Amino acid sequence: MDSTRIDTSVPHPARRYSYWLGGKDHFAADRASGDAIAAAFPAVVELARANRAFLRRAVRAVAEAGVRQFLDIGTGLPAPDNTHEVAQAVAPESRVVYVDNDPIVMMHAQALLVGDPRGHTAYLEADVRDPAAILRRSGLDLTRPTGLLLVAVLHFLHDDEQVEGIVRTLVDALAPGSQVVLSHGTMDFSDAEGIAAYEKMFAAGGTDVRARSRATLEGYLRGLDILEPGVVPVADWRPDDPAAARPVSRDLGIYGVVARKPV
Repeated sequence: MDSTRIDTSVPHPARRYSYWLGGKDHFAADRASGDAIAAAFPAVVELARANRAFLRRAVRAVAEAGVRQFLDIGTGLPAPDNTHEVAQAVAPESRVVYVDNDPIVMMHAQALLVGDPRGHTAYLEADVRDPAAILRRSGLDLTRPTGLLLVAVLHFLHDDEQVEGIVRTLVDALAPGSQVVLSHGTMDFSDAEGIAAYEKMFAAGGTDVRARSRATLEGYLRGLDILEPGVVPVADWRPDDPAAARPVSRDLGIYGVVARKPV
């Protein structure tokens, strides 16, 4: 691995997310960025952890529905309840391909590659902005139902049309019965003051997350059957804890949704 490809002076979403989750694979720039965002939006760390828990519940639900292969785009650094661990706990024969474009994630790929020998776990260095290349190189049998994971990745792309095109390219390639797991930052729960603070921070480059509305996300999923309970805060998607224990935020939110391609 060419370490010169890693610019530790520039914050990276995967490393910042690792910092919020309590991981160790981050640098000063990532911590400074994470702290600045958390100062403006105090709920962000709790929401990041709720997003991780959503991934676990959603992958388990998709595996329990009979899907046996997963394409996890924007996987980030290893953390508890990686996709292959959850899917293979339900069905050991599950095949999981992780996709990320961060060299540091590549350096930790070996940790992700340790899965149940009855299944298959692989890693692909690629960029979500080139979905055709991901599909071509995934090694998965796309004639069979696939679980497509786009968890907290699309909001790092700022062009709505580009995001819609990416989702459409990926979904069109999936077999009927496939399921899409998506989470995405939103300001739908904020007041005018909070939205103004966010837009000011976004314009100044203080955050690289482009928040989007529920209606926009539903538009990306058009033609799919959105499963219950719909597009909801990640903590409220088929929760396994009481409502009182879930994060509530009026300054920032993350939507979670699972949708199925009709048979």
